[in-house]
Amino acid sequence: MQERPHKHEIVLSEEQRHALHQLISKGKAPARKLAHARVLLKIDRNAPGPRWTDEQVAEAFEMSRYTVIRIRERFATNGLDDALTHRPHTQTRARALDGEQEAHLIALSCSPSPQGQARWTLRLLAKHMVELGYVEQVSYETVRRTLKKNELKPWLKECWCIPTHANAQFVWHMEGVLEVYTRPYDERFPQICMDESGKQLISDKLEGLPLQPGGPERYDYSYEQGPMLNLFLACEPLAGKRMVKATEQKTSKDWAHFMQEVIDVHSPHAEKILLVMDNLATHSPAAFYHAFPPAEARRLASKLEIHHTPLHGSWLNMAEIEFAALARQCLARRMATVEELEHQIACWQEQRNAAATTVNWRFTTADARIKLKRLYPSLKTTTTNSEQEHVAKDV
Repeated sequence: MQERPHKHEIVLSEEQRHALHQLISKGKAPARKLAHARVLLKIDRNAPGPRWTDEQVAEAFEMSRYTVIRIRERFATNGLDDALTHRPHTQTRARALDGEQEAHLIALSCSPSPQGQARWTLRLLAKHMVELGYVEQVSYETVRRTLKKNELKPWLKECWCIPTHANAQFVWHMEGVLEVYTRPYDERFPQICMDESGKQLISDKLEGLPLQPGGPERYDYSYEQGPMLNLFLACEPLAGKRMVKATEQKTSKDWAHFMQEVIDVHSPHAEKILLVMDNLATHSPAAFYHAFPPAEARRLASKLEIHHTPLHGSWLNMAEIEFAALARQCLARRMATVEELEHQIACWQEQRNAAATTVNWRFTTADARIKLKRLYPSLKTTTTNSEQEHVAKDV
């Protein structure tokens, strides 16, 4: 085959040919680099034996003729290393949004969503950026990257429960609960957190289809709604124990019977139980007198040292952590009967108690006095007085 003239002839030195042969014989380089080394040896003008044309090289190494030409050009322009590795030249990519435009996007995403829209979306933000004249055009992918860089998620909402102003009642209850959490484990004085929640019984009208390879589990969208049951939960975070009970109602008598079970079954040897719970009207030692004779009610009430979480401070109750685990691991499915619910809860409780899963509570009173300083009237007053004294000295 008649060889065509080349603009970039390959002329390898003895050292370069030796280096390429060594590279190929070792076989440890990337496949692309080894292929380029073989190409260079075949198209070398001073190579011993017959010289290959670019078409022959491309066919033998299963690449396009254009790739062979590019290897020639890179060798002639930048040398052997570039021909082997082909490091692409880094080009500075123009920013899709400049600093001012990014600031407008951040401000827009932090503003209320338009009327008729529950929340901002990427496409909605991109559309409003153009409509407001901040940019001529912008893709929703650019909006996504900008929000990610600034750790903004305008489509996400989280519920928080903290007072908006200084509240001595809140900090009194909060510090009381936090002080309990700092006490070391003592089986004579167990720390127990108690809370209640609900579970709706739901049964399928049609039997579902199980999970199979290539398809998810399927169930019918229609269902039959059953009664709402109440769930009492008591957990001992330091010991890794918990106790759950389902009841048809959540009256004070139901609470009293549940707490009797906690006292006599869960902690029969305790001298005093440090009980953390919310301040519902039904969660009171007075309930014992509704449910039991006076002597029994007095016995049960004397076993408890109660610490109420403050209003808007239910997050201080570690029982909520256990309820979250229960809901996620056990209750997140349809259950048709009370018996099924009780059986599944009992299995979950047994497994979690066997694993002795504990809670590592880290939020302390010292943290609260820093992070929630605005809730402390005394700290706020002290700060104000210090500022006034500072101003007086300057004057």
